[in-house]
Amino acid sequence: MSDPIPTSAPTTIPQAFKKVVARYGDRVAMRKKEYGLWHDISWNAYEEKVRYVGSALISMGFEKGNRAAIIGDNCPEWVFTAMGIQCVGGVAVGVYATNAWIQVEYVVGNSESAIFFVENEEQLDKWMMFRDKVPHLNKVIVWDTEGLRQFKDTQVMTFDELLERGCIAFAEAPDLFQNRRQEVTSEDLAALIYTSGTTGPPKGSMLSHSNLIWMGDAITSNNPMYDTDNVMSFLPLCHIFEQLFSILGHITVGYTVNFIESPETVMDNMIEISPTVGHAVPRIWEKYYSAVLIRMSDATWFKRMVFGLALKIGKKRANLTMNFKPVPICLNFFYQIGYLTVFRKLKKRIGFDRMRVAYSGAAPISADVLRFFQAIGVNLIEGYGQTEVTGVICLSPVGSVKFGTVGPALKGAEIKIADDGEILLKSPGVFMGYFKNPTATAETVKDGWMYSGDVGEIDADGYLKITDRKKDIIVTAGGKNIAPQFIENKLKSSIYINDAVIIGDRRKFISCLIMIDEDTVVKYAQDHKVQFSTYWDLTQHEEINTLIWEEIKKVNETLSRVEQVKKFTILPKKLYEEDGEVTPTMKVKRKFVNETFSYLIEAMYGK
Repeated sequence: MSDPIPTSAPTTIPQAFKKVVARYGDRVAMRKKEYGLWHDISWNAYEEKVRYVGSALISMGFEKGNRAAIIGDNCPEWVFTAMGIQCVGGVAVGVYATNAWIQVEYVVGNSESAIFFVENEEQLDKWMMFRDKVPHLNKVIVWDTEGLRQFKDTQVMTFDELLERGCIAFAEAPDLFQNRRQEVTSEDLAALIYTSGTTGPPKGSMLSHSNLIWMGDAITSNNPMYDTDNVMSFLPLCHIFEQLFSILGHITVGYTVNFIESPETVMDNMIEISPTVGHAVPRIWEKYYSAVLIRMSDATWFKRMVFGLALKIGKKRANLTMNFKPVPICLNFFYQIGYLTVFRKLKKRIGFDRMRVAYSGAAPISADVLRFFQAIGVNLIEGYGQTEVTGVICLSPVGSVKFGTVGPALKGAEIKIADDGEILLKSPGVFMGYFKNPTATAETVKDGWMYSGDVGEIDADGYLKITDRKKDIIVTAGGKNIAPQFIENKLKSSIYINDAVIIGDRRKFISCLIMIDEDTVVKYAQDHKVQFSTYWDLTQHEEINTLIWEEIKKVNETLSRVEQVKKFTILPKKLYEEDGEVTPTMKVKRKFVNETFSYLIEAMYGK
């Protein structure tokens, strides 16, 4: 039976994938660095792997609608697997590679996954901890077998063995794969994205083929992307933010995806790849911001002076453009000089020289960090969305970024504000609901509108401003409503503050838990001869506490009296995802931190 190439707009992931493969064939689809060398993978090779994965799954009894989980760092095998699952009508379920085994058990068990794809021995060990508790799981497939040469288990097979099985199955009955691919409809479930969850266990957001196709088109057309673009894949692939670029936009436009060597080589790989479109969570952009300022603090007096002058000009220009105000000709002239003499070289040194547009998402970004990148000529744009709307629903056009907002709604999407200030969202990306949780679904989607849980306002230009999470609003003992996120973002503008948690609900005054930026604070300590031996010593030192208090006082000057931070405490330890203190996208779990460090909070209130 023939498997025709779609001539109209694709409505499913298999259709979109088939169309892009037919168009680009032997052209490079993705690149992966191994043992110091970059290896190219063509669209045809990508399609072959997907065909074999899908055919093998069918031969193993994998039915349309079945779920298959995937855990591992970003690599081509992750994407081959997800695409193979979806091309045979299955549901791809991503699991964070950093999750503890009990968290992995929850996702695999809750999704009732029939197949589990794991990267390596470390991830296989997690499955071994709960294998007897998931009777619905039939097979485990490992793609990196280092350390497993002598391992034998009837339930485990290698990825190469799976591909070999798929090759044989497809050769014997190619129609099975082709027919299954054609049976997939736009309303079929395609992916389960488990939110990292700042409170409670994660919920599985059900995304249809229709949701994914719409988002792939939206993310590449609102700010156009091209088949000549290069992106770098390094955020967790189980998060919808990374899937927008490594999978959805990729099969929509046909650009090249570059997989990093490891999470530790992001900055080195950025310089090698020099992507044309960038994307990262705020913490990554903040790290670059801090790194540049630290590097400049060690430069000669002359270089510091020139950089400072250029940056001052750049920020002045950014303040005008980001408030939709005209830029005087003379200011533009001096900015061009600063760009050619300072910023162009700086961008090349950090791998941003080809970056046409860059996106920050998954958490709020500091206004100063956003302004800094705009000032040096990087079109950094803050987008807004949630997993439940397939990733993004608001995004500023390049050249029309408005300070303090996350942009207007995407074409085809709508936003409105409820009477209580909650942001309501509607688009073809609104999800199908939470897996096996109709109660939570009914609370989240009403009359086609997705209740975001965020509070905000829409300005006269149609741009959305986020003020806080609805559940995080603080009501002081005096009855005043305080938006903690607003204050926290101001504090995070300091190069010495990595994160902050505002305290004050039913309290007499506002206090704050501070997480320092280790790199910049250590540099300050070295420059000012502050003696310390451990992280704890550093956070307790009087001079470091004075440094942070001076930063807080600067922020207090911009706040009303009731919003001002009266007391603070630096957390004596770094926060880790493994300890449950932050999410995989580095958002602080406010409730967890409040409970864990309650003794520090009570000490600030004299209890």
